[in-house]
Amino acid sequence: MPFFSTPKQSPDSGSGPSVARPKSKTREWLEAVVFAVVVATVIRTFVVEAYTIPTPSMEKSLMVGDFLFVSKLSYGPRMPMTWISFPFAHNTMPLVGGPSYLEKPSSGYSRLWGAGKIRNNDVVVFNYPMDDGRPVDKRDNYIKRCVGIPGDTLRLVDRRLRINSQWVEEPKSSQHRYHIQTDGSGFNPLVLRKMDVTEGGQVTAEGDFIFSLTPSNAVKMKDFANVRLLEPYTAPAGMYTEEIFPHASQFPWNIDQVGPIVIPAKGMVMPLDTHNLPVYRRAIEVYEGNRVEVRNGQIWINGSLAKSYTFRMDYYWMMGDNRHNSLDSRYWGFVPEDHVVGKAVLVWLSLDYSADWLNRIRWNRLFRSVASR
Repeated sequence: MPFFSTPKQSPDSGSGPSVARPKSKTREWLEAVVFAVVVATVIRTFVVEAYTIPTPSMEKSLMVGDFLFVSKLSYGPRMPMTWISFPFAHNTMPLVGGPSYLEKPSSGYSRLWGAGKIRNNDVVVFNYPMDDGRPVDKRDNYIKRCVGIPGDTLRLVDRRLRINSQWVEEPKSSQHRYHIQTDGSGFNPLVLRKMDVTEGGQVTAEGDFIFSLTPSNAVKMKDFANVRLLEPYTAPAGMYTEEIFPHASQFPWNIDQVGPIVIPAKGMVMPLDTHNLPVYRRAIEVYEGNRVEVRNGQIWINGSLAKSYTFRMDYYWMMGDNRHNSLDSRYWGFVPEDHVVGKAVLVWLSLDYSADWLNRIRWNRLFRSVASR
């Protein structure tokens, strides 16, 4: 008798492959949702992502209520540093609050190949560099214009920007504050709305006003019959403002007077002393992870006496086009390359939240490219 015998097949059994059971509707729905989330996450991470403008720091170039597409390919997609997070939530859980991510596991900074590098006047989305309580890629997103790139020497003189000894033409839609003195009368709100003047108002009963105006609106308002004086509202040279970077009295800078300041570049060797250390200390210590000490007037980095420092990353200087209503590099200094998210390229929708529902869409801003000027 053989050790093994072939079992008899039942009459209804076949020799061909078995037929798979059809998927349930629930399983099909779950698989479709998972696939959609994965595809959308890949697109948001490596190609393009949608953002909204929440503050007026870029008025009137970009306006509160603008919805943007931001290209990740322009400068190269940044690889995720925080690996586990709730889908489509940046750093806060929707509805319930709290962090939307786990800090571990994580990885260091790296970036894939991109179509180009950041250029002067690009409009850039980046992570807020002063948000030390979160991982770099989970810090709040800011959007500003890059006015200084690695290696540039930057100055603000009477609110005018100077890069490498050349005066820089401001974007046509940029705004500054102006002091306006009238004959005592005010301004028609309908006229101001038509001119899209949205910031400022009367400051004295004698007819003094301060408005944030574009250059073209300043020219128009100067010709109003009731205007006696219109002049730039500019902080004078030598006036020290503690809130302005680098927050040290040996640099008596203010919102309209900054520099000269050299923007660090990768591989740049920067001479260091106790005078210029406040300008570069945060970059050396926080962004590049070194231990900096000052002992008896000498600088020590990681326990070694240092008279210079070689930077390991590129840095940028970001400013809002609404120059007197923007929290930007004038307040917190350089933006490191590992904080850069992408380039703003297109306004695909714009909503005016102050208007009624019938007039809420700004039709003239739909599908408008984000200009470098």
